[in-house]
Amino acid sequence: MDYLDAKGHLSDTTGDGISGLHLATRNTYDVIVLDLVLPGLDGVSMCKCLREEVGKSTPILMLTARDSLEDKITGLEAGADDYLVKPFELRELEARIKALARRTQLASPRQKLQVGDLHFDTATFQVVRAGKVIALPPIPLRLLEALMRASPRVLERSELERAVWGDTPPDSDSLRAHMHILRNAIDKPFDKPLLQTLRGIGWQITAPDINAPTA
Repeated sequence: MDYLDAKGHLSDTTGDGISGLHLATRNTYDVIVLDLVLPGLDGVSMCKCLREEVGKSTPILMLTARDSLEDKITGLEAGADDYLVKPFELRELEARIKALARRTQLASPRQKLQVGDLHFDTATFQVVRAGKVIALPPIPLRLLEALMRASPRVLERSELERAVWGDTPPDSDSLRAHMHILRNAIDKPFDKPLLQTLRGIGWQITAPDINAPTA
């Protein structure tokens, strides 16, 4: 982390998952940079523990040499916010860290959004559909907020990437992986889908009957 220290960032480092979990649990950080392969406790298990057991919402940037879509989905479903594949430029690492920290600092004004039977309180980040509370990682939450605010308008890929990642968009698979997680959470357990994919155009969230033909 010498590069980041030279850029003015203050960092704690450790080489194993157990020590990393202890640091992340005990301290407050703007961003956690987490390697997928760690002795003692791997990155996915540590990420799940921080999210599900410790209740930490600190943004997590996962570093890995595994670049398949399934590997990315596994990391993101564990609770990672972003995914950087090795090898990478240190300048990109810093840009990703700064983008994650900036998004955390920019809180949205409180608003209760609704599309059909889907409700989203932007202050508490609670998502409920048909009376069922839905747990979502931070990035799918931001995608959901952008889509619900725009509903029923279609958002293009570039609009969604800008809404979530600002001027540092991720690799081409990241948005697809996060949308997969979002769709599984808000649509898969229910009879009627809300999230629509318009191939070659973008995505939209609409109430099930909004596009139904009128008599």
